[in-house]
Amino acid sequence: MNGSDNLILTGWGHVEYVAAAAAALKALGGDADVCGVSRRRLPELMEEFADAREGRDASVRRPKRIYIIGVSVSGDPARLADALRRLKARGVKTTWISALEMPEEAAPLLAGLMEAKVYDASLLESVGDALSVDVEEFTPFLKSEGKATADIRAYIAFIQAAQFYYRNYQDESLYAKAVRYIAAGVRPVAWDAETKDAIAHYDRYGGRELIGKSPVMTTLQERINRVAKCDRARVLILGESGTGKETVANQIHNKSPRARMPFVPFNCASVTKDLLEDRFFGHEKGAFTNAIERTDGLFLQADGGTLFLDEIGEMPLEVQALLLRVLEGGRFMRVGGREELKCDVRLVTATNRDLPKLVAEGKFREDLYQRLNVVQLRTPSLREHKEDIPLIANSWWRKFHDNRVLDDDQLAALMDYDYPGNVRELVNLLDRATALGEDDFAALMREHKEMNAGLLGGLELKSGRVPDRLEDATKLHVRRVFEKYGQNLSRAAEALDVSRNTVRKYLASCSS
Repeated sequence: MNGSDNLILTGWGHVEYVAAAAAALKALGGDADVCGVSRRRLPELMEEFADAREGRDASVRRPKRIYIIGVSVSGDPARLADALRRLKARGVKTTWISALEMPEEAAPLLAGLMEAKVYDASLLESVGDALSVDVEEFTPFLKSEGKATADIRAYIAFIQAAQFYYRNYQDESLYAKAVRYIAAGVRPVAWDAETKDAIAHYDRYGGRELIGKSPVMTTLQERINRVAKCDRARVLILGESGTGKETVANQIHNKSPRARMPFVPFNCASVTKDLLEDRFFGHEKGAFTNAIERTDGLFLQADGGTLFLDEIGEMPLEVQALLLRVLEGGRFMRVGGREELKCDVRLVTATNRDLPKLVAEGKFREDLYQRLNVVQLRTPSLREHKEDIPLIANSWWRKFHDNRVLDDDQLAALMDYDYPGNVRELVNLLDRATALGEDDFAALMREHKEMNAGLLGGLELKSGRVPDRLEDATKLHVRRVFEKYGQNLSRAAEALDVSRNTVRKYLASCSS
């Protein structure tokens, strides 16, 4: 924050929040800090301001005037009331501007602790009435995307990028900048390079987000954050098709010190074994027929950055030996070349195959497996975190339906399915609903289940996913339950109805 005495707190997720915050900033003559905040985070943030120490060295600066624009006060009204009481005692004035009445459970607790300005109008119009500011210039942001001008569409992309940066990189500054630019009327052509780079980054990676607040997804995100910092450690990502393995690889790269260097993805099953060596290492001019010029392979293209090899289990043994040599010495030669080249690449690999089984069958080199398996991450199937389906579905739906969300009946229909194709199948289903203009999701799901009836019967049995031996199947089940509950031993033991020691025994046998 810039250190203004005024602070504007506004919500995430809707363009109207940003437009309303921009109108408030205009009313204050541009003299205010801006911060996005959720309903649940609001009481905690207000506590931080109440607890803030005075003086230059304070880690959190307490504002003198706080404007809460459209954020619900129902997150934890008692906790919020205590924070507001302490802020008021310290001379901080808080104003809540809303287009919705205060929840009944919150009103008695918050009475007299802040100024509540509620209007029977849109949030933007409410800000206009509350702060006596003309909001006409901000109303185009409330139009449907199809009727929006090119500048407004650019701003909507800016706002989406800002939210993406907050969710994935905990960077709040871009959101505040969007509000400032809108308030000042800065057109897209005048945006700074940092903003344009952020939007370009969002355009490339914005469709690859890990969405979910379930224990298993929270654990995965925490592990990604940890391993990303160690930018030389190789990572092996395991998981079924459609669970987002490339998304995980993207996040590992984007959160690492290599983030500004190339991220090069490649599917090992996409070309024949005769062409893999050329794709990996490139070739010299004249190395073979039609080699009319020298080319760089994947390793040189990714130099300084991250090389992501998907479907590593499909790689032929002959090429595995070449890859192993690069991993051992970091050196290689182009096809037909004599000069030894060196590169600095972080290697991230992924597969939906059982690599230890392939090693036992002689189809995958054990020494290569050990080289790749430095850090292992597993992307859970969607049926392991079905509670995240509403978040995932609404996140996609908002992008293509003017920020609207699905209703309760539609979400209930989506929840009544196990998704053998995982998140990819869910997104395809929503894409079909959009293409057909289908609002009746119960009918949509009936049709979808009929179309995919052949997959449902083999959901647990395809690809040898369930071992034949009962002991091995039990180990697998214990491991999946442990991952489902965020690697919490006590919760897993309770769900399995066994002791913690029993869970430990099976987990240890899985690792041995």
